[in-house]
Amino acid sequence: MIRSLLIFILSGLSLVSLAQPLQGLRVSDNGRYFRTADGKPFFWLGDTGWLLFSKCSRSDAQKYLDARKRQGFNVVQVMVLHEIFDANVYGDSALIRRDVSKPLITEGSDPKDAQAYDFWDHVDFIVTEAARRGIYIAMVPVWGSIVKAGHVSLAQGEALAEFLARRYGQRSNIIWLNGGDLRGDEGMPVWQAIGRTIKSIDPSHLMTFHPRGRYSSSDWYHQASWLDFNMFQSGHKSYAQDTNRNEIRHFGEDNWRYIAHDRGLTPVRPTLDGEPSYENIPYGLHDSLSPRWTAADLRRYAYWSVFAGGAGFTYGENSVMQFHHKGDADRNFGVQFNWEDVLDAPGAAAMKHLGKLISEFNGFDRRPAQELLAEDAGIRYEYIAATNGDGYAMFYIYTGRNFSVDLSKLDFKLTRAWWFDPRTGRKHSLKLSGTKGIQTFDPPGDSMAGNDAVLILSR
Repeated sequence: MIRSLLIFILSGLSLVSLAQPLQGLRVSDNGRYFRTADGKPFFWLGDTGWLLFSKCSRSDAQKYLDARKRQGFNVVQVMVLHEIFDANVYGDSALIRRDVSKPLITEGSDPKDAQAYDFWDHVDFIVTEAARRGIYIAMVPVWGSIVKAGHVSLAQGEALAEFLARRYGQRSNIIWLNGGDLRGDEGMPVWQAIGRTIKSIDPSHLMTFHPRGRYSSSDWYHQASWLDFNMFQSGHKSYAQDTNRNEIRHFGEDNWRYIAHDRGLTPVRPTLDGEPSYENIPYGLHDSLSPRWTAADLRRYAYWSVFAGGAGFTYGENSVMQFHHKGDADRNFGVQFNWEDVLDAPGAAAMKHLGKLISEFNGFDRRPAQELLAEDAGIRYEYIAATNGDGYAMFYIYTGRNFSVDLSKLDFKLTRAWWFDPRTGRKHSLKLSGTKGIQTFDPPGDSMAGNDAVLILSR
């Protein structure tokens, strides 16, 4: 009955007219990466804009999307339902009587008419504005805390999933993020129902599961028929804080280890870090007096995971991800800034350099290549990440220390070498003393944490 009612309601909807559609996204033929529908490589460079739909006005959303387009981001991860009792910035609730199976829809969509312009019209607007800027919306149907609290039955989950799939399944810039910051075995029947229902109606869009910290979607759903790629949350704890005995693995800050784990599974699926530590958030989240994660940390997470074979990377900033204004009652995690003031935080600004670097060498043959190192890769912050593709090899070092490469193991004729600065995107030429055997490389600047560099070798 609920399903029939929703179909009836939806049949009368007049959606916001679409911008020029983006290419739909697919999994590459080798199963490791993403491609556009016409076959071109797509490198996921994401941002966490979790509360974009609920806390941003139309102009705020445009300001945010403009900034992220300028910085090279092409995916934004957003919650649809964060809390069942939440109203958005215009005072509009998403639901009738807090029932997730009953979206609150009004007649009309004119933003100048407060009665006509409802919660879902606002979501439509933001999805369209994102598409106009070449940005895909990775949409979380319902946050995990709502399901964990028992507010979503199996039937309600199916009804919500059907509503969302029918309303947004024709939008080319949609990616589905099932789940939301919790273990996949908490509310599993609901997550399975949401996944199956969306995929049955909208089989063309990619879907994954967003887990809690220090877990991957592969821990529960790698074999699920609705899952197209894996996402893990390497989380916000430091090496010293990763001590929970109830967790299945202790990778600390080594987010590259999740990539290595997921790449070893069958069937082969893309994987990426969908939530590392946020810039400007306290270590471990909850103690505002703890040190805070910096732009350098975010660069380290990005290059470590991508060079390990990640299909992309998602950045986040503490104030922006919750669209915080000073004085907000719903502030979390020791948030310090107005979100507009940190749109150009150093970590966000640096992500475009990663995107340009991968685009310059983008292909479906990129793979981890630790065997090219002529020494132990190192542990913790001294770890060196190596990657190899058609006619190139790259090495990332976070601390700026010397390291050695066995050039005889390269699968191409080496003719050029240079340093790439992840902070600025600048290139520094490098004169090779030889093109065979073991050679030691000395990154520019002093040996210290945060003086990161990428060595690029090319044919």
